[in-house]
Amino acid sequence: MDLQLEGKLALVSGSTAGIGYAIASTLAREGATVIVNGRTQASVDEAVERIRAETGGQAQGYAGDLSRAEAANEVVRRYPGINILVNNLGIFEPKAFEDIPDEDWLRFFDVNVLSGVRLARLVLPEMKRGNWGRIVFISSESAVQIPTEMVHYGMTKTAQLAVSRGLAETVAGTGITVNSVLPGPTKSRGVGDFVEDMARSSDKTFAQVEAEFFDHVRPTSLIKRFGTPQEVASLVAYVCSPLASATTGAALRVDGGVVKSAF
Repeated sequence: MDLQLEGKLALVSGSTAGIGYAIASTLAREGATVIVNGRTQASVDEAVERIRAETGGQAQGYAGDLSRAEAANEVVRRYPGINILVNNLGIFEPKAFEDIPDEDWLRFFDVNVLSGVRLARLVLPEMKRGNWGRIVFISSESAVQIPTEMVHYGMTKTAQLAVSRGLAETVAGTGITVNSVLPGPTKSRGVGDFVEDMARSSDKTFAQVEAEFFDHVRPTSLIKRFGTPQEVASLVAYVCSPLASATTGAALRVDGGVVKSAF
C-alpha cells in the first residue's frame, strides 16, 4: 500500500532506538523525510545512517533534549515546514507510589507530556497555513490500566489522551488530525534490557520471564507476548498518512488485547 508520504517532513522525538526508531524508519521507507532525534550526536548520527542504509529514504538528525524548551524551539527553527509530528519521547521507571517524590512527578510530566504539548504548539501554525498536518502522541495501554508499579508513568500516559483529544477538537474542520496510539507491552530497547536482566538474575531464559510476565502481570494480553516496535510503527505510519484523513481525536490501541474492552 502506498501511504502517499512523499514530500512530507516528519519529526519523531526520541527516535534513535525502539519504537521511535521503528516509526522513523517506516516513515522514511514510505517516502517521508524524517528528522531523527536523540540526546547525543553519536546516537543520532548512527540512527540516521542506519535509516538511510536500510530504507534508501531521506533522514536528517537533531541531537537535543526535546523535553527542554530551547531544544524544541531550535529544532523547529532548523527544520521549518514540519507537517508530521510524532511525540514518542518518554521515560518510565517502576517505583512504589510512596517512594515517588514530587520531583519525579514533575520530571515525568515534563518529559512525557509537556514535551509533546510544546512541540505541537510550535508546529501547529505552519500546519494551519498549509491546511494539512498529522500529530500523534505515543501513549500506552497504561493510560487506561494504570500500572500499580508506576502510577506516575500511567498518569502521564492518561494526560496524553486528554491533550490529544482536546487538540483534535481545536482543529476540527481542517486537514489536520491529532491522535494517540496506545502500545501494549513492547520489546523496545529499555524493556528488552530489563527483561534480559531479570532473566539473568533469576537464571531463566527470556522466554520464561516473558511467559511469567504475561501470566501474572499482564494476564489479559491476547497475544501472550511482547509486541514489536515494528508492529507499533505500522499503525503509526498509517495514521500519519493522507489515507487516514477520517481518523482524528482517537485513541488507537496496538496493545495485543491487554485492555479488556471492546471499545
